Amino acid sequence: MKVKKITANSMPEAMTKVKEELGNDAVILNTKKVETGGFLGLFTKKKIEVIAAIDPKSRPRVIEKKMTKVNKTAKTDAAQVRKETKLTSEIAEIKDMIKGMNGQQQRISADHFPGHLNDLNKLLSNQGLGLDHQAQIMNNLLKRWYTENGDEKGIDTLHEWLKEEIRHYINGFKANPFTYDKKFINLVGPTGVGKTTTIAKIAAKAALIDKKSVAFITTDTFRIAAINQLKTYGEILNAPVEVAYSIEDFHHAKEKLKNYDFILVDSAGRNFRNPLYVEQLKKVIDFNHEMETHLVLSLTSKYSDMKRIIEQFQLININKVIFTKSDETDSYGAMINVFKDYEINCSYITNGQNVPDDIQEPTVDMLVNYIAGDMNNA
Repeated sequence: MKVKKITANSMPEAMTKVKEELGNDAVILNTKKVETGGFLGLFTKKKIEVIAAIDPKSRPRVIEKKMTKVNKTAKTDAAQVRKETKLTSEIAEIKDMIKGMNGQQQRISADHFPGHLNDLNKLLSNQGLGLDHQAQIMNNLLKRWYTENGDEKGIDTLHEWLKEEIRHYINGFKANPFTYDKKFINLVGPTGVGKTTTIAKIAAKAALIDKKSVAFITTDTFRIAAINQLKTYGEILNAPVEVAYSIEDFHHAKEKLKNYDFILVDSAGRNFRNPLYVEQLKKVIDFNHEMETHLVLSLTSKYSDMKRIIEQFQLININKVIFTKSDETDSYGAMINVFKDYEINCSYITNGQNVPDDIQEPTVDMLVNYIAGDMNNA
């Protein structure tokens, strides 16, 4: 297969270039908007980048020769010709599907994939994987299907293929828990994602397993219950809790707790749609070089909401993301979406309310098993 990347000012111009360089039978595999030129991030130009490909034209000639040979040879040769003809027909159908697919508007139809690839494509769709990510994984599986006799493989083998392709696709993902390089860990995020419970789990590990002296600062002055909950955890862990209503309170709390090894900051959970929320955070919390900030996201949320949350919190420096409530959903594609779309690594995944038990440091194998539906190994 001949593959070519083409950059143009518009989609019509890109299509013209594709036809000129690859011909009318070329297939559009992927399109995206890119920015080129400029100086120091300014005066860039928006362009369209197209990945196009064309299949070698040798297959039809091979099939034609074998069909001629059918009339002179045994029935086994005829069966082989019918098999190759069927594969050629399926390739043509998939090419037509890709040509007509708008990756931003519709899911990849499972009906266009051969054999058990239908089931794997449906699995990725149900996981909520981003369309671009799903298309690239399925494209790699489709290549393996035709080069490694996928029609002769069982579903278990193809499921292992899927796990291998996911692992390859998330190359670069790594567990990124808090390592005490900084003195402060700050948890931010919208209401209802479980920040206070998560911060208690991290504190319990620090105090009970890593033998650190631990303290809390809370800026969640909007919910009395949250302060009381944190104070309860503080009493259990013998960790003091300071409440900060302003940036002055925050600096006073830092000074008061300066002899502690590890300080956890619990911020208020507010409506992330309100742009003033992040501005208010900056007025209460000192986001400095001593602090590592983790954005807490619930896996029960829609990815469209997660994107808005991430973009809202980009006004401050988000170092890592924590995914909560993995035990309350069967859809885990958002973890790959966040990693690939925003290049943010994950520090923890929580899977229940028990403190300190229900928290995990993610691994590549864990993420692969979540997406592939192999929960027994996650």
